Amino acid sequence: MAVDIHKLIAAISPDTYCDPSVRDKTKKKIKEGLKNGDKDIYLKVAEGKGDFEGLAKPYEGVSFYSYDSAKKDPFSLYGLKVPVEKHVLTYDSPSEQLEPVYFWIHDFSASIGLKVEKLIDNFASSPGSSHFSELQGKATRMQEEAMKALGAVNQVMKSILNIVYDLRDFQMRLKLYDKLKSDKPEEKEQALLSLKQIWLDTVDATKRGTTSIKAMAQQFDFVTLIDGFFATNSLKDVDKLDLNERVKRILKQRVGEFEDWITLSEKELRKRYEIEKTYLKSQYNTVKLYARWIKPYLRAAKKLEQPFYNEADLITAFNTVILQLSVMIKSKYDPEDDVNDGILPDSFKNSGARKYTPFFLVELKFRSIPQKVGQHYSFGGRADVTFTSYALNDQELKVLKKQLEKDDIDDVMEMIEGATAESLGQLQNDIDELLGNDKKKDEKKKKDEDVNPFTALFEFFKISSKKDDWEESKPIPSDSEYEKIIRSQASLVAQEKCFLVFDVYKKSHGMPSHDNPFEPL
Repeated sequence: MAVDIHKLIAAISPDTYCDPSVRDKTKKKIKEGLKNGDKDIYLKVAEGKGDFEGLAKPYEGVSFYSYDSAKKDPFSLYGLKVPVEKHVLTYDSPSEQLEPVYFWIHDFSASIGLKVEKLIDNFASSPGSSHFSELQGKATRMQEEAMKALGAVNQVMKSILNIVYDLRDFQMRLKLYDKLKSDKPEEKEQALLSLKQIWLDTVDATKRGTTSIKAMAQQFDFVTLIDGFFATNSLKDVDKLDLNERVKRILKQRVGEFEDWITLSEKELRKRYEIEKTYLKSQYNTVKLYARWIKPYLRAAKKLEQPFYNEADLITAFNTVILQLSVMIKSKYDPEDDVNDGILPDSFKNSGARKYTPFFLVELKFRSIPQKVGQHYSFGGRADVTFTSYALNDQELKVLKKQLEKDDIDDVMEMIEGATAESLGQLQNDIDELLGNDKKKDEKKKKDEDVNPFTALFEFFKISSKKDDWEESKPIPSDSEYEKIIRSQASLVAQEKCFLVFDVYKKSHGMPSHDNPFEPL
């Protein structure tokens, strides 16, 4: 994980979480990047390389208020004056396992109604350790299985390409047969002439060789044979032509064969078209099946890979493992609860404000000495745990998750999508059209549309929201006056929950802590 998540949040929500000294520069760079179509501008600013060096500096401050008192005075915006609360816990015990530290935080948070989401899960082993050798062996086996399946995918993809091109040719031919039945004389004539040309090139010339119409027309006595063939629309028309009897006899034979060929070839072509469509569907589903099989192997290989780690606490010859784990622990905040308690006025019920989610990040860095116990390893050592609170709206959370996924996917996960989903994506429109999926989508879209005229009428009176017209390619709108107060209250909830988990962990493990977490810290 190359990016610092705190810098990324500062880039996504600079008005609240970016240090004031670089806030304007950060906002300017992000706005320019989005204007130029750079969807990864938040990551680039957070990484701080080149022109982005020194930007997205996270805000640092100390809370100086009681949570309860601050929440009862929302218009003072205490949650924005000090938007972040941070606590650090260090636990060093070489003889005790580190897993209980993580699982206590996970289980306690879940027990008080908080939602836990894993964001980062990395490790690095010293190359001289047995742990490194064993995990690299597992990664190699995962990669070998994935490469076998990728080879099979390539073969099926070639087959799909050939089928799609064949079906396109069939469609062009069948379109001529459809035009032949048209009520428009010009379309009918054009289709008939095209089919005659196809019959001359692919049937007559192949079947008869030197006695075909094309070959005979090169002789002096039969130069009018091709013109006569294209001029007739039926056997009856042959007698009306001003040609000698020898040419007419040949034309009657060939025109009769052509008429039989039209009927039979259309029937066979439509049958083969349906068979090829069925085969395409089979091959398409096969690739999707392979995609599901491949992804677990590649994901496992990705997780078993070691990110570049060059810190001084990982020595090549030592038996050491560095584990990095980050989780997002979400709470909830609804301004209506504050309205019902009389803290906020009734206007906040229909303010049109975006939804704000209070959460805190728990980052765990384990430095462990792995010990083999049976078939598994036991980890004991030092754990550094950092708790940091935030409050973001839905748009900011959406961007945060996508940027984290992008940062995590850049290496191997792009290979997964490139080998499966993206490969099919290039052919997806053709496949959907050939398999008739477009029609189903249109029908579903019509069903989803609200055709009730009364509902449509009252849509006009709905309070407009910033989220209605926002796109990810545009900068995230700044908070309105309503939203500043809501974010402040959500930030206080995040800080309180952050301190609660930190404080209860210390007390439950016999560590000194605050007597009253609701007094100024």
